[in-house]
Amino acid sequence: MILATADVGELLQLVPVQRAGVALLLAAVGLPVIGVVIVGLDIMPVRFAMMHVALLGIAVGLLTGLDPMLCALVACALAGAGVAPLARTPDGLSGAMGLLMSLAIAAALLLLAVSGVNASGAFALLWGSILSVGTADLLVLGALAAVVPALFWWRRREVALLLYDRELAQCSGVPVRLLTAVLLVLVAVAVAGAIKLTGALLVDALTLLPALAARRLGTSLRSITLWAVGIGVAVNLTGFLIALWLDWPPGPVLVLTAGTLVLAVHLIPERRISTWRAPASDSLPSSH
Repeated sequence: MILATADVGELLQLVPVQRAGVALLLAAVGLPVIGVVIVGLDIMPVRFAMMHVALLGIAVGLLTGLDPMLCALVACALAGAGVAPLARTPDGLSGAMGLLMSLAIAAALLLLAVSGVNASGAFALLWGSILSVGTADLLVLGALAAVVPALFWWRRREVALLLYDRELAQCSGVPVRLLTAVLLVLVAVAVAGAIKLTGALLVDALTLLPALAARRLGTSLRSITLWAVGIGVAVNLTGFLIALWLDWPPGPVLVLTAGTLVLAVHLIPERRISTWRAPASDSLPSSH
């Protein structure tokens, strides 16, 4: 145990490990809030859709010689904005993501086959490479850590109404289409930004799982958001240290750590309290 602890201490002195730790802390601020959006809008397929879009962007980057991760980021952002007009109803969101997923993977595979680009390089990035996090990745995660919580605080009433009921938000004067488009772009960019950390296949560890646990603990959108960030920080730091200690891949360890916490939270007896949706309706302006 002492030897293992000493080894972790030595590893933490390495610059790539320090960058990875900073990246995970930044991710713990912005990405779990994105998970709250995914759960609130009930768009679980978005992770899979953006994973395929990221693959398409990576393939374009490998073909053109541009930074594959930058291409993936741009592709996901454009895809998030592109599906917004199709997402006029909650069901439409899932349908749009399913269509996007099918088109993106078909285009990516066709591009890789026709161009002769080595597909292993593209698919390898889907598994993540946390120790290869660079300055650009930190900038993206830092921007998400600043923009996402700021948007939630600035437009917390509108966001709460949108996540509660789309039609109710529309009737209350919320710019539903614009806000939905902004949230979808942030979701898409967040998925792309997390690729280096866990890989697109395991992005749930940083986004969805903390949000699922937070929904069980929080009683309002604000408290759920705070719980999600706190859980994200705890899971990311704990999982990363365990991975370093045991010399295991960080991505799967983060997922297992987050999943264990979610299961533990759901073993807590459900309290007889109102859900976060109640404050959204209470915040409606009076008709009198």
